[in-house]
Amino acid sequence: MGFFTEFREFAVKGNVVDLAVGVIIGGAFGKIVDSLVADIIMPIVGLIFGKLDFSNLYVVLGTVPAGVANNLAELKKAGVPVLAYGNFITIAVNFIILAFVIFLMVKQINRLRRSTEEAPAAPDTPAEDIVLLREIRDSLKRP
Repeated sequence: MGFFTEFREFAVKGNVVDLAVGVIIGGAFGKIVDSLVADIIMPIVGLIFGKLDFSNLYVVLGTVPAGVANNLAELKKAGVPVLAYGNFITIAVNFIILAFVIFLMVKQINRLRRSTEEAPAAPDTPAEDIVLLREIRDSLKRP
């Protein structure tokens, strides 16, 4: 089997296609959660703690050259070492929210799966030969 034939068989298998679809949907879902965190949750959290934007929280680790504005973008552009812990806080909150949403989805899927498994199964109908044998047996028992 040639390399390209083997690769084609691998690439068109159902699991690989399902995985690709999952990765694409996961990427889109990640963008939705990023927007939820950055545009809705973090401004509310920032308002509670007195800052409007955590992404601009930082500690300057070096000296700030003259003429450089004291904001994160300008300090990074000037090459000043900064510890940008606010961005980490934003990403950590993003992860917690994403993990919570996935937990809720898995919990719901498991609940639905359990409810379908617990449904009483329809009684099995016996095979035709068993029905005939039971009829013969019952007819022989009658006096």
